[in-house]
Amino acid sequence: MKKFRGSALVAGAAAFALTISGCAAPEELTPTQSATSDPETTLEWYEDLAPQITVGWNDIVDHFNGSTAAGNNVANSLTAYLTGSGFNYYDSSPALVKNTDYGTYEIVVEDPLTVKYTINDGVVWSDGTQIDGADMLLAWISTFGYYKNEDGSYMFSHAAPKDTLASKLPEIDGNSITFEYDVQYVDWELQFGVGVAAHGTVMMAHSDITDPAAAKQALIDAVYNGDDEFVAAVADVWNNGYQFPNTPDNPLVYLSSGPYVLEELVEEQYSTHVVNPLYNWGPKPKYERITIRQIADSTAAIQAVDNGEVQIASGQPTADVLQLVQGLANASYASSEEAAYEHVDLSQNNGGPFDPASYGGDEETALKVRQAFLLSVPRNEIIEKIIKPLNPTAKLRTSVLFVPGSEGYDTAESYYSMYLGTDDENREMAKQLLAEAGVSTPIDVKFWFPTGNVRRTNEFELIKTSADSVGFNVIQDDEPNWEFTGKVYPEVNPHDATIFAWAATSLAVSGDDQYLTLGGPSNWTGYDNPEVDALLEELNVAVNKEDQLRIRLAIEENLAKDAYNITIFQFPGLTWWDNSVTGVDPSLLVPYYFWNFWDWTPTAG
Repeated sequence: MKKFRGSALVAGAAAFALTISGCAAPEELTPTQSATSDPETTLEWYEDLAPQITVGWNDIVDHFNGSTAAGNNVANSLTAYLTGSGFNYYDSSPALVKNTDYGTYEIVVEDPLTVKYTINDGVVWSDGTQIDGADMLLAWISTFGYYKNEDGSYMFSHAAPKDTLASKLPEIDGNSITFEYDVQYVDWELQFGVGVAAHGTVMMAHSDITDPAAAKQALIDAVYNGDDEFVAAVADVWNNGYQFPNTPDNPLVYLSSGPYVLEELVEEQYSTHVVNPLYNWGPKPKYERITIRQIADSTAAIQAVDNGEVQIASGQPTADVLQLVQGLANASYASSEEAAYEHVDLSQNNGGPFDPASYGGDEETALKVRQAFLLSVPRNEIIEKIIKPLNPTAKLRTSVLFVPGSEGYDTAESYYSMYLGTDDENREMAKQLLAEAGVSTPIDVKFWFPTGNVRRTNEFELIKTSADSVGFNVIQDDEPNWEFTGKVYPEVNPHDATIFAWAATSLAVSGDDQYLTLGGPSNWTGYDNPEVDALLEELNVAVNKEDQLRIRLAIEENLAKDAYNITIFQFPGLTWWDNSVTGVDPSLLVPYYFWNFWDWTPTAG
C-alpha cells in the first residue's frame, strides 16, 4: 500500500490534524525567542550508539511535507516520524502518549473551546533554530484552511483541511500559540502539530530573506497584516517545494525536529537517516543511522533479512510469504490485523461508466451500473484465496466507517445486504441490474491498482474474471505513481475504478470528510451528497458516544444507498526481524513497526 490518507484514517486513509485561534496579533519575536543553538553540539546520549540498522519497506520517501495532499502516504510518513517530534504519539496498544519533553497543550477555556500549545525552550530544528509560535502559525493556517484562492480552493493543499473548525487567527506568544475553535470539536487533541519549518519555507519562497528569525517574523507580519501575496508565495513552496526523489540540494527542505536527519536519498533505492546531535526532547534511539531500503517484493525482503542485509522488514503478505517467514532460521515475526482496509472505489464524475453524465444525467441508471460492478467484485473468493491463507479466521469487511466487531458494525453491514450473497448469487444480481439499466454491454471499466503490488495484481485478476463474466470489460490501468491523487481538487480521476487501502493513523472520530465531501482533497471519486456533508459537520462536534454512533451509521447508510464503494477485508499485517535486534513491537496504526524505533536495540554479540 502506498497511500495512507488522513484523519481517523489515512488511503493513504491518516489523522492529519492541526489547531486553534484567538485574535490578537503577536508582538515581534525577540532574539531569545528565535535564538539558534550550535548545530555542532553533541549530547551525552549521542556518544554511545550502535553504528547502523537497515530496515525494509515497499516504498521510499519522495515528499518531505506529509501534510500535503500529494505527500500524504505511508512511505513519506515513516521518514517524517524518524525526523519529526510532536506533542503526542500512539503506542502499540494503541494508547495516546504525551511527549512533555517536546511541549505541552491544554484547554484554557471550555466554551468556546480554546487550546494553548507550548513548545519547550531548547526544542530546535536541526539547524539550531528554536521551534516556536511562527512554526505553529504556519501549521495553523494550512490545517484550518485560513487562506483560499480566488476559485475557492485552498491556498495550502493540506491533506485534510478543517476550515469549518477554526476561523479566528490565533494568538502567538514566543513558543506558544493559543486558538479558539468555532465549535466544540471532538478530536481537538489529535488535530494540531507542527509540520515543516516556518523559516525554511519562507526562505525558500523569498530568497532575499536569509535569517531564520527574520523569516519567522516576516511570516507573522504577513499573516496579521493581510499581505496575501507574501503568503501565497509561501503556500506555493509549502505545496510544491518539498517533493524530491533524491537528496535535495537545499537542506531547508529536510530540516528535522526529531531524533534523525536525512543524510541521503536515492530514488527507488534507499534513504539513510543519521542521528540529530541537537535532539534531546523525547525517546532516544540506539542506532547512529537508520537506512530504509525500498524492497517492493516481499520475497526479496525475506531474503534480505535471511542474508543479514536488512534487520527488520514488513510487507503485504501472501500465504507463500508467511510460509517463507516462518521458515527463517534466525528471525522472529509478528502477524495481526492492521487498522487499514481494502476497498474498490468508483469514479462518479469522470464521464466514465459510473458517472450519471454518461447517461444524460440519469442518476438511477448510473446507480444500477455502480451496484452491478460492486456486486461483481468476488469478495468471498478474494478472502478465501488471498487472505485466509494468512489469517484463517479472516472475514469480509462490509463497512466503510466501522471495524468488524466494533459497536455499530452489524447495523452498518445490514445496509449492504444486497452484497452479502455468494459470489455466484451476486453475479446473477449484477446481470439483472445491468439488464434493468438498459445499457449496452460489455461496459469498459478502466481499473487502477499500483504497479508491482503482487497481492493487488492477484486481486485484479480475480475481479476482472468475475466482472467480465457479467457484462463489463475490465481494462488494466495500473500505474505506479498515484498521479490521480496529486491535485488539491482533482476534477477528473482518469481511472473508473481504483483499489487501495485507507490506513488509520489515529483513533479519531472525525476526519472522513477528507474523502467523502465534494472538494475534499482525497475525494478522488467525485462523490457528492449534501446530506453526508451535513452529517460530517455534525460529527465534528458530537462529544456524546451515542450521537457519534447515530451520525456515523447515518453516513454509512447513505454510502450504501449511493453505491459509493465496496470494502473487502481488514489488512493482514506481517513484520519479521533478524534476532540481532530486539524491541520490535508492530502497531496496528501507521507508522506500524516504526512507532518505537527508539526501542530497537542490537543484541549482545
